Amino acid sequence: MSRHRERDFETAIEADLTSAGGYQKRAPTDYEESLALFPEDVTGFLQDSQPAKWAALEALLGPKTTSTVLDNLAKELELKGTLHVLRHGFKCYGKTFRMAYFRPNTRMNPEAAEQYARNRLTITRQVGFASVMKKPGGGHKRCVIDLTLAVNGIPVVTAELKNPLTGQRAADAIRQYAHERDERDLLFAFKKRALVHFAVDPDEVWMTTRLEGKATRFLPFNRGHDQGAGNPPVEGNWKTHYLWDEVLRADSLLEILQRFMHLEVRETPVKTDKGVRTVRKETLIFPRYHQLDAVRRLVAHAQSHGAGRNYLIQHSAGSGKSNSIAWLAHRLASLHDAQDEKVFHSVIVVTDRRVLDQQLQATIHQFEHKTGVVEKIDEDTQQLARALSQGTPIVITTIQKFPFISQALSTLEKNGSGVTIDTAGRRFAVIVDEAHSSQSGETATALKGMLNQDGIEAAIAAQLSGEEDEALSEEARAAVLRDALRRARQPNLSFFAFTATPKFKTKALFDEPGPSGTAPFHLYSMRQAIEEGFILDVLQNYTTYKRFFGLIKQIEQDPDVPRKKAAKALTRYLELHPVNIEQVVSVIVEHFRLTVMHELGGRAKAMVVTGSRLAAVRYKRAFDRYIGEQGYGGIRSLVAFSGTVEDPDDPGSSYTEVAMNGGLAETALPETFERDDYRVLLVADKYQTGFDQPLLQTMYVVKRLAGVQAVQTLSRLNRTAPGKSRTFVLDFANEEDDIHQAFRPYYETTPVGENADPHRLSELQHRLLEWAIFTPADVDAFAEVWYRAKRDHSAKDHRLMNAVLDAVVERFQAHDEEAREEFRGQLTAYRNLYAFLSQIIPYQDSDLERLYAFVRNLLAKLPPPGDGQGFVLDDEVALRFFRLQQMTEGSIDLSRGEPYPLKGPTDVGTGGVRDEAVALSSLIDRLNERFGTDFTEADQLFFDQIRASAEIDETIAEAARANNFTNFAAYLERMLDELFIARMEGNEEIFSRVMTDAEFRAAAHEHLAREIFRRVRESEEVS
Repeated sequence: MSRHRERDFETAIEADLTSAGGYQKRAPTDYEESLALFPEDVTGFLQDSQPAKWAALEALLGPKTTSTVLDNLAKELELKGTLHVLRHGFKCYGKTFRMAYFRPNTRMNPEAAEQYARNRLTITRQVGFASVMKKPGGGHKRCVIDLTLAVNGIPVVTAELKNPLTGQRAADAIRQYAHERDERDLLFAFKKRALVHFAVDPDEVWMTTRLEGKATRFLPFNRGHDQGAGNPPVEGNWKTHYLWDEVLRADSLLEILQRFMHLEVRETPVKTDKGVRTVRKETLIFPRYHQLDAVRRLVAHAQSHGAGRNYLIQHSAGSGKSNSIAWLAHRLASLHDAQDEKVFHSVIVVTDRRVLDQQLQATIHQFEHKTGVVEKIDEDTQQLARALSQGTPIVITTIQKFPFISQALSTLEKNGSGVTIDTAGRRFAVIVDEAHSSQSGETATALKGMLNQDGIEAAIAAQLSGEEDEALSEEARAAVLRDALRRARQPNLSFFAFTATPKFKTKALFDEPGPSGTAPFHLYSMRQAIEEGFILDVLQNYTTYKRFFGLIKQIEQDPDVPRKKAAKALTRYLELHPVNIEQVVSVIVEHFRLTVMHELGGRAKAMVVTGSRLAAVRYKRAFDRYIGEQGYGGIRSLVAFSGTVEDPDDPGSSYTEVAMNGGLAETALPETFERDDYRVLLVADKYQTGFDQPLLQTMYVVKRLAGVQAVQTLSRLNRTAPGKSRTFVLDFANEEDDIHQAFRPYYETTPVGENADPHRLSELQHRLLEWAIFTPADVDAFAEVWYRAKRDHSAKDHRLMNAVLDAVVERFQAHDEEAREEFRGQLTAYRNLYAFLSQIIPYQDSDLERLYAFVRNLLAKLPPPGDGQGFVLDDEVALRFFRLQQMTEGSIDLSRGEPYPLKGPTDVGTGGVRDEAVALSSLIDRLNERFGTDFTEADQLFFDQIRASAEIDETIAEAARANNFTNFAAYLERMLDELFIARMEGNEEIFSRVMTDAEFRAAAHEHLAREIFRRVRESEEVS
């Protein structure tokens, strides 16, 4: 009965592929075991598609032609592999035979279309073979494979089918491949015959490209369901029907073989007793479903809608983004529309990752097998101009180069050098790696302007013909319009932006709607990546620590100080205090030594994330000192920070990353950290994004994190590695709820709040002019110089611009500090809001544009807040007591709660942020309250004070109402330190006893628990 039901599944797939999928049916007897080929299909295809070459061979070889061709083909497959032979053919007696014809890019070559139609794709059920594996009683096993798909007689796909209704699932097919199929069998030989193997049931699909016995790794090949793993139910069909109805259809499979599958080669140096040797690892890449789906949807949409669209591809870490970008770039570079016109003349890939550059070139070379398809811009401006003007299919560069390239090109053109970028009638696809870091400010504007110079100049000419503006010369007016038009969406440019963590601006700019009706155009969620096992859940083992401390004022006066600035100063004082650093370091080292260092076969690594460069220096010194004092071995550390740091507590000191790492070059740090002897990396604003170290298993956080920064920093842990099944985070600076709030928008879907009101710009313009710190005449005078042609810029121009700004700065300085900061906030708000809105709204208001240029430069000219001096209170306060306590341990559940909408730019700053003055003693009380020490008034004895505070604490009261006494008492035990510390002032003796005497503390706890529980319950009954 089991076989019957499984056979029904098999029959249905065969029927679909032969009736509508472009396949022909073959019998198992058509398969030749010794060759692992379908001989009649090989020879039939060659005779049908290349008759002249076959006839020439027959004239030479006579009746030996067939056997000779098959023998030569088998040898070429053994040497070069199936993928290479299908793409590039094989030789036999000097004749090169094609073994597959792929769909041409256009319909302009009817002969190519005819050859494509001659491909023979076949499906064969129950192909049998004698395995090299031995039966228990001796002799070789006789095996069959459920489905085998072949292209022109060469097997390329195998599949094992299972039926859950009879107790077997895809997992059983995976076990069958791993334990009952052998790579030594020619059909399964890596690269040499079948290229991909599927384990299929009606609910799930898994695939692998290499059988390695127990080490075989199958990857999920599912569509995803409700932003998670698996497949959605389909009315009237199997959940996995997409595999044969969509992916394995003849046209689809041939395209995958032509444009997606490739061999990834990684060479890693490994130290041995005999020196360094290079380990070469080959992986055959078959696209995962979301990659295939994303690339095909993007290509189809661009083909039908043309240029001028902005796409957001929100793919989680672990999605295989580098391959997706390579496949998309290759497809877009050869894409033609329904009229056989190129959709894009060049594809520009903007990235900061060297690995992507190398991978892109290696991957596309396999598809094209020729040079000149991909060019990396690493020489000069002329190189870029030449590549784009000549229509180089794929150009790789970094976004940082564009402002300089644009300026250099402008200068060269004005000087008559003849170096130009001809954009007339040209369309470009721009693929952006990490959208939010690349599409900001003037860099994106320069890129847009450079790639649509002709269109922008035509628009300027049209607008100037009907515009009068006596304030500026025509040249300056044209330059103002040029900058404004560059910010807007360009009709000849399409952007394809990849990111796992889009910001509000990213979703607003890359707004082409996807299946949900809004951006992103394509989504592969963090939840799906975690559930499919491509990344780890870094919040699964999350422990928070709280620092309980008291600060005292150690000066007689009680001066008034600005609350916010002083709060930051006091926080900085605590963070850098030796007592704090020493206790945190002791926790870090002991946790790493006892919990982490033996993981991953003794190779696990950790990162310490500090809040400043000075903190990184002090933590590094304390870390190494503690290791030395304890005599611990095998825990060497490295530190990463930029520049030179001078420690004010160590006069004359000077620290650099290179010096603290024993002379190790900065560029050599990532490779050195891979070594087994270096286990811990301490960082300050470095290696928190884009750093890929799979052995990194634990992170110690002593820095406030929020939003995208929290997600990107903690996600350094999520890479998988053999034996890595869990990660640890010890957080000394953040609350669980803050981390939950940061991750939740990127776990499934990413909602956004309301967009900014465009009218706010006019309001801000009006408010800025109301200050009378600058006038429209100042803006015009600055613009007349700023927008002159680059060739006219001189020392005189520089002097004139500074003279205008200096007069404005003088008026700014005449106001008090509060007014200055309010004005500065409005300037900043205008700059940010215009830079954002001008990219999504086609502003052509020259007043707003020239004000934007003026504001940007004025902000750079204004003296920094507080004359650039940080607020310091170190001499006025001292640390009275300090204790570090673990507060929570467990996982942060990202499935709970609704995601928090991302917020966009508004007119924040227009109201100013007033920093009220408070007494220093009062400020210390507030800060102590934040860290668990609430010194409020109480007139009763110590325990009565504790009880009274607890009763009015709604959280504690709710716990008393919702739990039995035993559970409430356990909950209160975790709260006692805060309650005790809150009442320490004036009660030092009893405070000391409850904090140091365990028996006394236990008695106090029992007394308090019973009293609070009774009184809360009684008050509830009365109410």
